Amino acid sequence: MKTSRRKFIRQSAVAGLGLSLTPSILKADIADKPKLISKKNTGPLVISTWRHGMAANEAAWKVLSENGRALDAVEQGVRITESDPECMSVGYGGLPDRDGFVTLDACIMDETGNCGSVSFLQNIKNPISVARLVMEKTPHVMLSGEGAFEFAQSKGFKKENLLTEKAREAWLKWKRKSNYEPVINVENHDTIGMIALDKSGNISGACTTSGIAFKYHGRVGDSPIIGAGMFVDNEVGGAVATGTGELVMKTLGTFLVVELMRNGMSPQEACVEAVKRIANKIPDYEKFQIGYLAINKSGDTGAYCIQKGFNYALYQDDENKLIDSDFYLKE
Repeated sequence: MKTSRRKFIRQSAVAGLGLSLTPSILKADIADKPKLISKKNTGPLVISTWRHGMAANEAAWKVLSENGRALDAVEQGVRITESDPECMSVGYGGLPDRDGFVTLDACIMDETGNCGSVSFLQNIKNPISVARLVMEKTPHVMLSGEGAFEFAQSKGFKKENLLTEKAREAWLKWKRKSNYEPVINVENHDTIGMIALDKSGNISGACTTSGIAFKYHGRVGDSPIIGAGMFVDNEVGGAVATGTGELVMKTLGTFLVVELMRNGMSPQEACVEAVKRIANKIPDYEKFQIGYLAINKSGDTGAYCIQKGFNYALYQDDENKLIDSDFYLKE
């Protein structure tokens, strides 16, 4: 009985000590945790890269305004750009590689963390829809090259010649000198990346491109790579990238943006920090353009780039507008 009594007294003392320490322990724990993003629903909104994002936003907004999923909105939105032969850096009409082949990259990601992508895909007009089927109909994340093409055909996609006469003429002109020199902000072009927040407060993203004009045959950029060209975490927010993909891949740019938001930064602060990361890590960064877009669960947005000239389309509160991004290399 004495042993039991001493054991009881010792346990009671420890319990009492624990009660006295608990408030301070909890305070320290809470103080060490990053600020959480507000969970209020401010949807819908959609944000996308470059001037061609205006038309893409219109298609996405139609889905969102009818209480549709953000996933459906981003797919339908970027399909507009993919199908536009006048947009020579995405989909049909995209400028070819140095061997004259139009090769496409795309990825998509939903609010649950599911994702799909295709790379080095040829002869299929809407790679974003193929990427979605990779996500929904296979156990994989990415299919590439001939395998991606065969998968697309098995799902009913038609084989099409994507090299328009305008793009072919540009390629033939380039072949006279065959100098590989990416041009910054050429004709307000490049990848279309899109992030949407729907009325349910869910976020999805999409990214699609024909890549850098006259690239080496087989080159794949950041656009089909989850965490590089696009990344979404429905607890935090999402981000997309545009520009020379090699710089984004070297820093996993969109994953970085989302993680910075997770740790308390606003979308704008996170985009700025991601560009600074490139400037600090890559010696010749000033020769290239990279732009980031981001949103968080509160409906806040951010945009930042290396060079002057990047703009983006934002559709929110029933208004679609084109906005010039702030940039790192001030004159």
